[in-house]
Amino acid sequence: MPRLSIDPPSSRLRPPPLGRTAHQPPRLHDWAGLTDADVLARHRPGQAGALQVLEVLLRLHNQQHTSRQKTVSHKTRKDRADFLRRFYAALHDRAGFKTLPDPRNLRQKHIRAMVQVWRDDKLKPATIQTYMSFLRGLALWTGKPGFVRGPAFYGLELHEYQRHEVAEHDKSWSAQGLDIEALLQRVSAYDAYVGASLRVIHAFGLRKKESVMLRPNALVVPFEATGLPPEERQADYYLWVRQGAKNGRPRYLPLDTLQRQQAVAHAQRVAGTDVEAHLGRPDRSLKQNMQRFAYVLRKFGFTKRKLGVTAHGLRHEALIGEYVVRTGQQPPVRGGASDGSNEVKAACLAVSRMAGHSRPRASRAYLGAILGRPRRKASQTDGADAMEAKAA
Repeated sequence: MPRLSIDPPSSRLRPPPLGRTAHQPPRLHDWAGLTDADVLARHRPGQAGALQVLEVLLRLHNQQHTSRQKTVSHKTRKDRADFLRRFYAALHDRAGFKTLPDPRNLRQKHIRAMVQVWRDDKLKPATIQTYMSFLRGLALWTGKPGFVRGPAFYGLELHEYQRHEVAEHDKSWSAQGLDIEALLQRVSAYDAYVGASLRVIHAFGLRKKESVMLRPNALVVPFEATGLPPEERQADYYLWVRQGAKNGRPRYLPLDTLQRQQAVAHAQRVAGTDVEAHLGRPDRSLKQNMQRFAYVLRKFGFTKRKLGVTAHGLRHEALIGEYVVRTGQQPPVRGGASDGSNEVKAACLAVSRMAGHSRPRASRAYLGAILGRPRRKASQTDGADAMEAKAA
């Protein structure tokens, strides 16, 4: 049994605060006591520059989720701000507008012109969907919800903006005939940290960043500390996946198999005795450890060009394995049937949750067309799940 941590403090189990109280950048002193509308009123259209107003809007709203009462990650804030600044620069440099419009006066002609620039650049559907989402956020900040229409309204063809949600072929390592255990031993002999990360990916289906940021000594907790309903108990101890979790959705994964227990025990040995130690080298930053992770994988040929697999393929391996254990059959991506039974639906939900997603449909990005195609158009969240599963 792996070494266990103490029960996490109750404060660490609480959900993050909502709205403007969480990760809210401080307001400028001269904005004290002013509402958002008051701040914007100080910058009248035609008098304040368009880029100046854009920076004010980013300062006021960029930390907010566009549809939920919560804040977004620092990465989302940076990506959104970088895009909007590039969007305005491209309006002048690429789309030919000599005068930049105040964000509050953005018109459909501006969006149409930029969509054509994206088409000329042959951007991927996922990128276009993300850009449209960022523009919807900008419109919401300026009091114009619904202003940014669907991609088809701007002349985009279905193949130019529709993401593919269903896995069309098996991306797992075993599908390529690889001896996974032998390969993991070779990697571990070269770099113990990267080898330990790959083992927890293989055992739990973690993302790369989650594995590197994992603190194996601190985040093994008893079932009673998880807050899960008693009827969902699968093991006495769980791995609490917090750091690096996508969209800020932590999850608890049971140590219910020998493989998982051994993967955690191995990770604890590599991390050492420090309770807060993670699976990256302690003398390097997260960025440096992620770069090291990528370097080691390239060195051992774990690329689509050489061995035909990536680290993400180990995540597929774990999630497909979970489905097989729960149903006793192979998923459609491996030639299995899709019977739509309650057992299969429950397995899809379990796979989605194990992967850190909220919708059962997300499992199709790993398992294939288990539950058939959705009746409604894919949402942005579904597409992001699929984009991640298809990532190298």
